[in-house]
Amino acid sequence: MSAVTQDHLPGLETVRRIVAPATGTPRAGTIQERFEQFHGANPWVLTELERLTAECIEARFATISLGMLFELVRYSYGRATLGSDGDFRLNNDFRSRYARLLIELHPEWAPRIEVRALRTD
Repeated sequence: MSAVTQDHLPGLETVRRIVAPATGTPRAGTIQERFEQFHGANPWVLTELERLTAECIEARFATISLGMLFELVRYSYGRATLGSDGDFRLNNDFRSRYARLLIELHPEWAPRIEVRALRTD
């Protein structure tokens, strides 16, 4: 029996471009550069992350995951962030940057915020 393929489904090519962009396509800067651009255009994200972190501290969470906070922001705010294309973008690549920024602004939170080593700039 031959394998069934779905190579001709409508929209499949678009999905392939999103999931696996063409090789040689230049990225729009390093993660840090993209984070700085995003943060400059969306200062409300940091304000909301600070508020949520403070609530978690008050509730005596032992550790606070930026992954959890990102999902709360996504759930609570269908609010558009200003990505380069104008679409909603709260890129998971920025979690580590926001974790470090929160610790920089609130050093007393450092023992509670999960931080891993950066793999890339």
